[in-house]
Amino acid sequence: MASGTPVQQAVRAGEGRMSSDAAVYRISDLEIRVLSDGRFWQDAGILFGVVPKVMWEGLTPELNERNQIPLALNCLLIRGRGRTVLVETGMGNKLDERRRNTIFPGDYGYLLEDLASAGVQPGDVDAVINTHLRLDHCGWNTVNLHGRVLPTFPNARYYVQRGEFDVAMRPNERTRATYLSENFAPLLESGQLELVDGEFQVTPEVRFLQAPGHTQDHACVAVTAGGENALYTGDLVHNSIGLERLAWIPALDVLPLVSLETKRRLTDQMVRERALVLIAHAPYPGAGRLSEADGRRQWEPV
Repeated sequence: MASGTPVQQAVRAGEGRMSSDAAVYRISDLEIRVLSDGRFWQDAGILFGVVPKVMWEGLTPELNERNQIPLALNCLLIRGRGRTVLVETGMGNKLDERRRNTIFPGDYGYLLEDLASAGVQPGDVDAVINTHLRLDHCGWNTVNLHGRVLPTFPNARYYVQRGEFDVAMRPNERTRATYLSENFAPLLESGQLELVDGEFQVTPEVRFLQAPGHTQDHACVAVTAGGENALYTGDLVHNSIGLERLAWIPALDVLPLVSLETKRRLTDQMVRERALVLIAHAPYPGAGRLSEADGRRQWEPV
């Protein structure tokens, strides 16, 4: 007989998962731990948009024979000052076999295991933050238990930009494949969803920053404490190359010219603040800092 809570029983076994040491950083007295839900493969041409392959193929050593590169599913666990905050929830475990094998191939669904390894159970999480609602960023918001979809984190408030939620609930022909209503609609019924507008302070140390471009209401997440700063990018970029080269914008962005200006503003902030930058889809843990010399941006992993 299976043991543990119903949510724990829903977590699939971790056979075949790539092992990695936990990545833990500190912003003053706050702990930021990078959690992994695994990774999936995406067409590289989509990720580099109008940039010719000859310019980017030498920068992508894991390019496979299908012209795909792996995208990590890096989420954040922020702990301290009496709060436990989860930023993003990865791909989750609700995709059907067709999608897993064709559109989103990969090895994922491990976030709850990583949470448990950090000593955190779903009921311990106070707040869940989604930068946006495309399915690879909010999959573990909910869990399918015996045909019923319920919030994974029963005691948490879920924070999402109001405009993003409205678009996700009414997708168009271009976006419908990237939104899965089961990941967010049940939160409305449970009363746990908090819709916010623009810059918003989730806790005294954690806030939304407006970062439109990937979607109209996409947001990044900033952490500030004791004069130190960290910034989680969401899909502002998909790898560090996008921070060094502002004009390299994915075909996935619905507002590419807006993305360009958003990247300019936020990369200026990263350099100015010497912030710890955490990239959602860069190889685990996706952490580094952005510097500038002679007018050129340089990524420095940490």
